[in-house]
Amino acid sequence: MKRIIAQPLTAHAFAPFGEVLEAAGTPDKIINAGFCSRYHDRAQLDFGTDGRAGVSIFKAEPRTLPYRLDLLERHPDGSQAFIPMSMTEWLVIVATGDGPEPGAIHAFLAAPGQGINLRRGCWHGVLTPLHAPGLYAVVDRIGTTPNLEEFTLPDPVEVTASA
Repeated sequence: MKRIIAQPLTAHAFAPFGEVLEAAGTPDKIINAGFCSRYHDRAQLDFGTDGRAGVSIFKAEPRTLPYRLDLLERHPDGSQAFIPMSMTEWLVIVATGDGPEPGAIHAFLAAPGQGINLRRGCWHGVLTPLHAPGLYAVVDRIGTTPNLEEFTLPDPVEVTASA
């Protein structure tokens, strides 16, 4: 079985797939009479011409490392943001390619407090929390057209946190 090692989630490494959502660095604005730092406009949300933004709550069962990856999916009509509702690390899996099959697979360990926004059409693994409760706010496309494509890997991949 092929093995890949999850790397730390950074804005630079994740840029080909979307944006990292986190309160890091200097805030763009200080608001609420100086009591709140605003990290402004951190994701390029895209819901297509026939969609709208929706906020859902996902509760996923925690997984363990090494993780056996056998399914990737993508949403051709809209972006998808995952915002953890607990301060725990989680696994983010993405793949290159915009054709009917995914390309090279990449894995990232998101630190507590990091969320992501996946670009429209980005191949990605299923939601993979590493700790309970596995609770996430998800901002994605709501519409009447199908917006899910799945690809079962003919040869599963093992994702680990170290060599």
